Amino acid sequence: SGQKVCYGEPKRSCYKLAYFQDLSRRVGFQEARQACEIDGGALLSLESEAEQQLIENMLQNLTKSGSGISDGDFWIGLWRSGDGLATSSACPDLYQWADGSISPFRNWYTDEPSCGSEACVVMYHQPTANPGLGGPYLYQWNDDRCNMKH
Repeated sequence: SGQKVCYGEPKRSCYKLAYFQDLSRRVGFQEARQACEIDGGALLSLESEAEQQLIENMLQNLTKSGSGISDGDFWIGLWRSGDGLATSSACPDLYQWADGSISPFRNWYTDEPSCGSEACVVMYHQPTANPGLGGPYLYQWNDDRCNMKH
C-alpha cells in the first residue's frame, strides 16, 4: 500500500510513498526494494536538488494528512554492495543507485555516510528528535544497517 502521486512527465511520471506509523508494517531495505519492483517501479533515486525538494514537499503533505506526525525514516534506492573498502575514505564513492541511475547528487547529513556495517540509505524523517550538528533530522540522508525497519 502507499500513496501514488503522478506528474505525467515521461521520465518520472509517478512516485509512490509508503509511510507506516505502525512499526510492525515497516520493512528492511531488500523487502522495500522488492515491493517497489513487484509494483513495476524501483526504490527512489534522487537526481537533483529540485527532485529532492519535490520529495520533501510530498512527504510533508503525506505526513500532515496522517494521524499526527511521528518519526520514521524512508528508504531510498542508494546502497553500497560488498564491504571491501567500507571503512576507507573511498567509502562515499561506493554508493550506487538500485535502479542503475548514475546521478552524482547526494544529500548526506553532516558526518554521513558513516560506512562500516551501514550500507543502505534512508532519508531522515525524525521531526521529534532534537537537532544535531547538521540541523533537524529531516530529509537529509543517512546510511543505516540494511535490516533496520523503515
